[in-house]
Amino acid sequence: MASRRAAPAAWAVLVWLLALAWLPARADEPPRWQHAYASFGEPKYPRGFAHFEYVNPDAPKGGTLFLRNPDRRTSFDKFNPFTIRGNAPAGLSIFMFESLAVMSGDEPQTMYGLLAEEIAVAADRSWVAFRLHPQARFTNGEPVTADDVRHSFEMQSGPHAAPGLRQTLAVVERVTVLDRRTVRFDLNEKTADAVFTVGGLAVFSRAWGRQPDGSAKRFDEIVTEYPITSGPYTIARADGGRRIDFVRDPNYWGRDLGVRRGFFNFDRVVYRYYRDQAVAREAFKAGEFDIFKEYGGRSWVRQHKGPKWDDGRILKDLFETQVGQGLQSYYLNLRRPKFQDIRVRRALDYTYDFDTLNRLRLFKRAESVFNNSEFAAEGPPSAAELALLEPFRDELSPEVFGPAYRAPTTGGTPARLRANLLKAKALLAEAGWTLAADGKLRNAAGEAFTIEYLAPGEGNRLPDWELNLRKLGIELRVRNVDFALYRRRLETFDFDMITIVEGDFKLPNVASLVTLYGSAGANEPGSNNFRGVRSRAVDHLLEVMGRARTLDELRTAARAFDRVVMWSAWQVPDLYAADEKASYWNRFGLPAVRPKYFTLESALSENPAWAVTAWWADDTLPGGRRR
Repeated sequence: MASRRAAPAAWAVLVWLLALAWLPARADEPPRWQHAYASFGEPKYPRGFAHFEYVNPDAPKGGTLFLRNPDRRTSFDKFNPFTIRGNAPAGLSIFMFESLAVMSGDEPQTMYGLLAEEIAVAADRSWVAFRLHPQARFTNGEPVTADDVRHSFEMQSGPHAAPGLRQTLAVVERVTVLDRRTVRFDLNEKTADAVFTVGGLAVFSRAWGRQPDGSAKRFDEIVTEYPITSGPYTIARADGGRRIDFVRDPNYWGRDLGVRRGFFNFDRVVYRYYRDQAVAREAFKAGEFDIFKEYGGRSWVRQHKGPKWDDGRILKDLFETQVGQGLQSYYLNLRRPKFQDIRVRRALDYTYDFDTLNRLRLFKRAESVFNNSEFAAEGPPSAAELALLEPFRDELSPEVFGPAYRAPTTGGTPARLRANLLKAKALLAEAGWTLAADGKLRNAAGEAFTIEYLAPGEGNRLPDWELNLRKLGIELRVRNVDFALYRRRLETFDFDMITIVEGDFKLPNVASLVTLYGSAGANEPGSNNFRGVRSRAVDHLLEVMGRARTLDELRTAARAFDRVVMWSAWQVPDLYAADEKASYWNRFGLPAVRPKYFTLESALSENPAWAVTAWWADDTLPGGRRR
């Protein structure tokens, strides 16, 4: 009997040794298990580090943090954030779902093991392996296993997941479970981004969606079941799609890890949903929630003041960051015939008077895909950039090979605006659009030039731009719709123009850029290639960026890519800010050190949501109160 018990263990050892022998077969050197992985250079924090510098490891636990919906969702109707239909509540990815590794907030691009205590990456980046932490547990008490990781990947990359997520995870060729705690991902793309994409994979239990008879629901049929995850919070309450309460798990498995110590200090986190920005702002002043991140410059100056700011109950701050700022712009749907002529798109650029809109000088004009970073194109292209661009000269605008794109400017003066409108008129005429007797701009077929701007929520208006376009005979119609309809129309590319912010970054995220610009998604409903970009040059440059092995190689390819995107005028650039403008009730303790790369409260970033995870309650401060 003793020998029979020993046999399975011996077999497992043999399998593991064979697996290890196979691992380096596709690389130049044997795998090296590490606690962290950096795109370039070495990780800042050593193995066994106590905590990140931008937290207080001794922060007290307790209190309730009240937040509002941090994005365009005005309600929620499901708890599965990975599928296409419906809206999941905010906070799930911050407080419940954990990944194999987490990004540092004070290094350009470095991930440290979370669910995985060890990371191994092939020298040629053809695979990445993770060894799970032996203490990692889901909130139901079950251990996190390699099978759970494989299941999580298969669900998120499968046919019932959102197309954008499937496209992101397409960097993985296959997943192999080596043993109960070890899983390897073989990669289609041998890039650092592919490695980080896998490291950021959200992991959940195989038991999520399991029915009483033991069968599993189809992934997109998991709707109302609370996720079974490993994070520091569970759902305590969810009311009618308008409020969700997360409660801290006192038995959270990772509370003493270096990547978690000092984080998640509130006993309870509550999100309340508001349909209107103005209503939400008044609710904040009344104390219904604690942090108000402001996006409007005029509102920042005029609305974030009053007696509660004067007496210190509410504080106001520009939280400056070193985060690169992705392109915020008005996307033009290239599937529409009227936008297929580059002269038309450039004409629209001349009609957008950013200088007048930015009277308060609170924002900067977006002139790059990589604003606020060294990856933005500068001056004429370098010899290395030209070498990447030259094979595509015939399909690119001549301007790509000259100075970097700079947006038209008016300086806020009527004379320069008139000059820009005249340039726009000439470009439109060249493209076959002329002013008819009825005052409308029409093409040779007699079709009037109209643009429908699709926006979620209420109150979105573009009066100055509407007026400038009207002077040229173009009608701009603003269509405000609820978020559910907005999302459906985006999924089917049923719009003329929308506003999209391409997200912040430390190093350019090639996987994300592929979803936004890659030709493969141009005609796939539900993809993030909203503009319908199809460009061999773009596809090639993204491939080169993904293969970069040095920072110089990445910078060169990124700048060449930037020139192509900006001079192709697939959008009208808007603005960016290298800060997060926010007022907050003065009831928080803040760490002494701020991270370099962070967001305050959003989950739509690879950077830490620093305010909601690293601050703590202090009711002795002027804005402190018990609720």
